[in-house]
Amino acid sequence: QVWHRSPLFRACSVTNSQLAQGLTPVKIMSGTRDENVFMGRLAEQAERYEDMVEYMKRVATMGAELNLEERNLFSVSYKNAVGARRQAWRAVNVLETREASKGPAVLELIRTYRAKIEKELNARCEDILHILAEVLVPGASDPESRVYYLKLKGDYHRYLAEFSMGSQHNKCAQDAHDSYQSASDVAISELPRSHATRLGLALNFSVFYYEVFGSPEKACMLAKAAFDDAMSVMADLGEADYQDSAQILQLLRDNLTLWTSDMQQGGDNQMEQDGTNVEEL
Repeated sequence: QVWHRSPLFRACSVTNSQLAQGLTPVKIMSGTRDENVFMGRLAEQAERYEDMVEYMKRVATMGAELNLEERNLFSVSYKNAVGARRQAWRAVNVLETREASKGPAVLELIRTYRAKIEKELNARCEDILHILAEVLVPGASDPESRVYYLKLKGDYHRYLAEFSMGSQHNKCAQDAHDSYQSASDVAISELPRSHATRLGLALNFSVFYYEVFGSPEKACMLAKAAFDDAMSVMADLGEADYQDSAQILQLLRDNLTLWTSDMQQGGDNQMEQDGTNVEEL
């Protein structure tokens, strides 16, 4: 036994003399996996997502399949680390348009800074895509996990497509489509129509069609089919499953309303209800 005050360790029996000294008897966590998961949770509470990514990347590459908590922590870490940079990239793009009249010197500064953000975005996306392709997708032992990880592959290829150009954009877009399609094939054959993971996939796949492929008709068709299929069986769900699925159905409905209105107006509304947030609900 080791005596320690840190919450990193789990307490066992306590003697009177130990209590008098203010010490709690503890056992060190079993292996570095527990420690890294704990530190991942701690980094999340501190909103230090770069640290969280490093802790959860270690857990993901330790050989054993991620449990549900570990999987969620892994997803949240990259979602926030990448999401902050996606938001920064969009803000810089808006600034470039607004400051265009100030001359080439200012535009060059903005474009140099945008390139820095793109480099960071690319590195983080490629990082998680490598882990997904080499570890998590091949190691998925059940259909739900396989759908979940293939959806994540689609998400991060989509994020790469958002800022890439030319042939690289086309490649990232196609890779995203293929990942989403592979996930859909498994989901349709293996998961119930109202399953939250299947609905989250449909949400993200439809966002991809709308934003990256520029096909609002296909996006609406996919989102509506998923919505209608799930609604036909929602009454059969237990309370917890109902709540999870209902939240995603609301996002699907919001997108359908937005996209249908935009098509009717002939506009170019790029508001996104980003479905990767579903895992954090």
